[in-house]
Amino acid sequence: MGTMSVNVTSARSTACVAGAPESTRVFLDGLVHPLAAEAADTAVLVVSELVTNALRHGGGICTLNLTERPDSIEVAVDDPSLQSPRMRGPDLDGAAGGFGWPMVNRLARATTVTPGPSGGKTVTAFLAR
Repeated sequence: MGTMSVNVTSARSTACVAGAPESTRVFLDGLVHPLAAEAADTAVLVVSELVTNALRHGGGICTLNLTERPDSIEVAVDDPSLQSPRMRGPDLDGAAGGFGWPMVNRLARATTVTPGPSGGKTVTAFLAR
């Protein structure tokens, strides 16, 4: 089983947001038991959403941790904000979002929000293998 940690900074940097999915692909490509293409795409989408949300709403910095489990891939994103993600109606007319957290919850087997190791929070999604 493998684990990977990626530090992501700067809420305004497109390269930082793009780096998390790229790092996820590298992690997934290195698995002893590879994921099916659809499961890998789901993992990349969930990572992209969680990292983007952490950067946008969580203080502009976050840490991404990916862990291979026997029956799942664990995606954990730490950020310094104490505010948990919340379900809300999507904004169909503007840029207020509202699509991401419901999508993550539909794609993941389970999600958790726990206090972070050094303050803030950790948002974790458990994805099917």
